[in-house]
Amino acid sequence: MSGTPITNQIRRLRFEHGEMTQQALADACGVTRQTIIALEAGRYAPSLELGFRIADALGVRIEEVFQWSRQG
Repeated sequence: MSGTPITNQIRRLRFEHGEMTQQALADACGVTRQTIIALEAGRYAPSLELGFRIADALGVRIEEVFQWSRQG
């Protein structure tokens, strides 16, 4: 089960973006590979700025990367 109500499509989008590695995405966003791993696993919700950086690096809108589920 996810640790945050924010889900994402980072892994799928990385592969659709020329099979971009976690490290390449991390480098493009100015974070560590461990941050990308935690995001993909749903253990970490990014800051708004990081969310936009990830979307930009993947060439998509932020809504295509992240989804929010209201809990309760």
